[in-house]
Amino acid sequence: MLANPWIAALVALFVWWFSTGAILAAVKWSDRHGRRARFWCALAGLPVLGLGIWGYSVTLDQSGLGGVYGGFLAALAIWGWIELAFLTGMITGPNVHPCPAIVPEWERFVRAWGTIAHHEVLLVTALVSLIWTGHDAENTTGLWTFVVLFFARISAKLNLFLGVPKINTEFLPGALSHLPSHFRNARLNWLFPLSITALSFAAACWLERLYSVPGPAASVGFALLAALTLLALLEHWLMVLPLPDEKLWRWMLPAPEPKQKDLRPEDAHGL
Repeated sequence: MLANPWIAALVALFVWWFSTGAILAAVKWSDRHGRRARFWCALAGLPVLGLGIWGYSVTLDQSGLGGVYGGFLAALAIWGWIELAFLTGMITGPNVHPCPAIVPEWERFVRAWGTIAHHEVLLVTALVSLIWTGHDAENTTGLWTFVVLFFARISAKLNLFLGVPKINTEFLPGALSHLPSHFRNARLNWLFPLSITALSFAAACWLERLYSVPGPAASVGFALLAALTLLALLEHWLMVLPLPDEKLWRWMLPAPEPKQKDLRPEDAHGL
């Protein structure tokens, strides 16, 4: 069953949805309990990072179905921990201040870069390390998985900076409350069509390889990559289309804390 490319695509869809929800739920919980809880949340996720690194290394020479799925999941584990560390505020950037309303465009870019600099350096370091160890491996599914995630995320961040019609900040934790001030609401920007074209082309390439390569393992690998790329394409379109994508994960998150009633004393007339 797992040799079916359609099943592989469904696996990619489920893992993307569930892992995103799990990270958001963990971040939401830790955000309610302060900085110390956020630190321990990121620390508790380190075994996932370790499993990802181990899984990536051991699957490089495994070209069977197990190696393909293992490499895919390993890359997602590495990526997931880096995102967890970012969303908990543990690895972000030196700038933790909101962007002033009126600043030159170059300064706005520098300020925006400062909010995520450490995170981006970590992502680049991880990418270079994975390329260094896996570029000539027999199984490159894990490597290409991380590559797709990396460039799709860079594209999404640049589009948010340049301006898109729909920006969902509902799931941003308190530690990153300064980030939305660096985004821009706009009808469209020059990069968005290029991003859509590049992701569509990449997905088409994966699909072409899916139907042309021999063997079920190779087909499954390209099915996983095609599904992941199409999901990245969908995430880009959700920055434009007025669709309630937050409902995909809202039900997984802890219920919002009840607001405290106003306990100000009444005046002599009870008004």
